[in-house]
Amino acid sequence: MRWLALPTGIAVLAMVWLGPLLSAWRESFASGMVAHMAVVAVASPLIAIGLPDRWRPGPGMPAALPVLASLFELLAVWGWHAPSLRGVAETSVAGTIAEQATFLLAGIFLWTTSFAVPGDRLHAAIGAGALLLTSIHMTLLGALLALSPRPLYGVGEVTCFGLVLNAGQDQQLGGVIMLAVGAVVYLAGGLSLVGRLLTSTRGGVNVV
Repeated sequence: MRWLALPTGIAVLAMVWLGPLLSAWRESFASGMVAHMAVVAVASPLIAIGLPDRWRPGPGMPAALPVLASLFELLAVWGWHAPSLRGVAETSVAGTIAEQATFLLAGIFLWTTSFAVPGDRLHAAIGAGALLLTSIHMTLLGALLALSPRPLYGVGEVTCFGLVLNAGQDQQLGGVIMLAVGAVVYLAGGLSLVGRLLTSTRGGVNVV
């Protein structure tokens, strides 16, 4: 089913980028979070799975690259959720394009490098650690957004998914979405690599 992954990932990007998430609902933080999660946690892994082998990192890839990819994603995620940059993404088309391009690049970089070298247990262990690190920082950011006593983004009401929300409710919903999607998907990716490592260890075969 690998051949379906790439067109499905591109279709997800088209729905996000051409739909109301980044246009009619662009002032909503929760809407932006749905777009963010769709790009990094749905489209990016699908595209990474479906990329032709010649476009994927190979056995000669440095073992530490997944960790660098995770750190890049951390900077991208936390940076674009700073109130000042969030304001740029909301009010400027160029800002929105830069934000979404950064999310896509970070997501594909992390997913492709983490799963890049089948048969290499060391690389699988590092990839698992990189994905689990990403899950942890997304959990932290999602919790901070959901539990913040005051809104960090805007002061008025916004409309998202047909709902009228005040700034605090909009932010809390966005934090919950990050926890429910981003943190869970990256955790699942990391645990899948851990599971392969454990299976190969029990079987005495160096295959992941």
